[in-house]
Amino acid sequence: MEFFRDTDVVVIGGGIVGTAILRELSKYDLRCLLVEKEPDLAIGTTKANSAVCHAGFDAPTGSWKAKTNVRGNALYHELQDDLDLDVKWCGSYVCAVTEEQEEQLRVLYDRGLANGVPGLKILTGDEVRKEEPNLKTARAALWAPTAGVLWPFGAALAFARCAVQNGAQVIRDCAVTGFVKEEGRVTIVQTTKGAIRTHFVINAAGIYADRIAALAGDTSFTITPRKGEYILFDKTAAPDLVWSVVFPCPTKTSKGILICTTTHGNTFIGPNANDQEDREDTAVTPAGMDEIIAGARRLVPNLPLGAAITEFAGLRAVSSTGDFVLGASPVPGFLNAAGTQSPGLTSAPAIAEVLVEALGQEMVLRRKPHWNGRLPRRKAFNKMAPSEKQEAIAKNALYGRVICRCETVTEGEIVDAIHEPVGARTVDGVKRRTRAGMGRCQGGFCGPRVVQILARELQVPVSSIVKERAASRLYYEKFAARVPEEEQ
Repeated sequence: MEFFRDTDVVVIGGGIVGTAILRELSKYDLRCLLVEKEPDLAIGTTKANSAVCHAGFDAPTGSWKAKTNVRGNALYHELQDDLDLDVKWCGSYVCAVTEEQEEQLRVLYDRGLANGVPGLKILTGDEVRKEEPNLKTARAALWAPTAGVLWPFGAALAFARCAVQNGAQVIRDCAVTGFVKEEGRVTIVQTTKGAIRTHFVINAAGIYADRIAALAGDTSFTITPRKGEYILFDKTAAPDLVWSVVFPCPTKTSKGILICTTTHGNTFIGPNANDQEDREDTAVTPAGMDEIIAGARRLVPNLPLGAAITEFAGLRAVSSTGDFVLGASPVPGFLNAAGTQSPGLTSAPAIAEVLVEALGQEMVLRRKPHWNGRLPRRKAFNKMAPSEKQEAIAKNALYGRVICRCETVTEGEIVDAIHEPVGARTVDGVKRRTRAGMGRCQGGFCGPRVVQILARELQVPVSSIVKERAASRLYYEKFAARVPEEEQ
């Protein structure tokens, strides 16, 4: 068998959990490697979720969800500056609109205290409306000041970039196809790019985590995909909706259809929660749209539906255990970080600590003496002062050419995003790193120009550039030649 890598730990899955684990591993004297089956990181659940950094009052006390949620929230507060994370600590409300739901707020409050959530308060409806005047139907609300919203893709990318900065490796377009065991222990990971010899495997494969585990011989849990649909509103709608995270009282399967701000100034409503068998079906449905609109209107009746700019859906990995599946599996050399549905985004850095601690029970871990946990700070062109813009253009003339008009994203930013560590290789990869294509026109103007820049910088044909996944080509050979020169 021909090996293309020989390493100590292989992390499978490039979402928020896998990248957080890779960063935590990079603190130690290990050869660690992350493999991701898609062309870019974080394009599964991480890219399509509510982006909420939960306070931690919802999960059952003592569960992995509760323990890692509260710890993960605290870690994001600590990591925000080091990793230059895009976070807005706006707090969250759980709103009661009936007398019965008011009683449920007390249950959540008591659970939050037991889980160690700081600063919780139950507010009257009038107190809520002093901060959120559009919550006209709220009788009372649970206020959690430590909650917020973050940019999930940006956080996953920051974890990966920090890991690579400290010697870890990331390989994309690299799907795991099987494992080889020696004396019952996993020692070889088979992939579409070749075989990797390793001492340990950490499975963070999201909605496919049970299938990856089964390939290794671990059938102790299963994953059910749970679809959640959303509607995103233009930035102009934000002043008319909410400034924080607004939940209804939760149900057994979901935290409910919320109304939420984003770090970029947009507002969204959603998600619903529908279990399904298909692990790739992320289509939105008319019934789903009706459901989330009706749910959001129970809290804010005056939804500006004319300001909707896109709809999308994501899949959550629901474990048959009812909790996260963390730590060593029954298969020697194989560990799981699975079933990380909500609050998986919030819990990710804490899950990373749990997995590395579990690994430390299996092998000796030695801290690196000169680990660097800080990333260079960066500033989007559209947030620069006039003098800063002039300085950026003087250093690189490409900063003087705006490619995305809606978000004022320059060619210089796009080129930098392509060539940075774990850089963009797809149109959506550029979008998530720079916001080119995220504005009102949703890439209608800048999309072809982004394709041209990617092809030029990667030195590949226009026809090889994909929107997101391998099968999402935008041009084919016989048509690519007809693209106008300024779009090639």
